[in-house]
Amino acid sequence: MSPFSRALIVVCSALVLTGCAANVGGAGQPESDDTRFVAGDGKVQVFDAGDRKPAPVVAGQTLEGAQTTMAKGKVTVINFWASWCAPCRAEGPTLKDVAARTKADGVDFLGINFKDQKAAATAYDAQLTPGYPSIHDQSGKVLLGFSGTVPPAAIPSTLIIDREGRIAARALGAVKYQALLDAVTKVSSESR
Repeated sequence: MSPFSRALIVVCSALVLTGCAANVGGAGQPESDDTRFVAGDGKVQVFDAGDRKPAPVVAGQTLEGAQTTMAKGKVTVINFWASWCAPCRAEGPTLKDVAARTKADGVDFLGINFKDQKAAATAYDAQLTPGYPSIHDQSGKVLLGFSGTVPPAAIPSTLIIDREGRIAARALGAVKYQALLDAVTKVSSESR
């Protein structure tokens, strides 16, 4: 390997590592123009009711080919995932279990499959059988609608939308079972 090739590898490696650092503004909110990869710790941050931002419209074609829209007037958990994302695969059973456990309380779950090949996403979804639909968001359009709350390159990410259609909680990175269950229970138990 030539000295030039080694130097190029070192420079590219430094740029990649620098790009993994999050550009986070005050109060833990990422800046809306931040497009660098963000590695989250999975911690669920619940926002005070007065600080919640409205969620954008969430609609699209599911992996099965049907059209779906996020229900209004219900607590909805939205999870951004991809079949090639190891932390997404690791948290899959957690999401499936919490979705099943909270369904009787009227909580909806909706997956957003981000920047993934449809065949790979469909195969993974069929293997996991989460019990809720996933929108195939190849272009990233749905995720970009949340860019003020979820950095465009932060997957997995999970949001909890309250009954008023506001972003009530956020987790960047693979969520932990009890933390997700506690946050969903807290938001779903808010006055109706």
